[in-house]
Amino acid sequence: MTKKTPAAAGAAPAALPAGYAGIHGGMVEMLDAARQAAARSVNALMTASYWEIGRRIVEAEQQGKRRAGYGEQLMARLYADLTAQFGRGFGVNNLENMRRFFLAYPVSEISQTLSGKLDNELPDEKSQTVSGKLSLAELAQVFTLPWSA
Repeated sequence: MTKKTPAAAGAAPAALPAGYAGIHGGMVEMLDAARQAAARSVNALMTASYWEIGRRIVEAEQQGKRRAGYGEQLMARLYADLTAQFGRGFGVNNLENMRRFFLAYPVSEISQTLSGKLDNELPDEKSQTVSGKLSLAELAQVFTLPWSA
């Protein structure tokens, strides 16, 4: 990120008020911390979204009883539609990674992780029931590392 300085066309620099360095330094520290927290929050929400996409793909495949070619058609169509709407990042390989991500972190693991935060209300029989109860913000609490990790 580039640092912007006010343009002072030929003006002499003004004297700084007493304590300016401390005020400025505190603001810089606060803004840096806020930006880092925002980035962590966005990363956690995107990771939770990718887990949810994987869950929906798995459920769609199970409805289709994994017929030959069904999974490939589903992934190809999702790739085309999601890429048209949201841009890059939804290639067949990434969608398959999202599917694998969901399979690697099944609902029972997610439920156990969140159980303390949600008063042990989570059943782990059906992922649809669990995901219907969890917002992406709640699900993001489980995924503290970014998707790229």
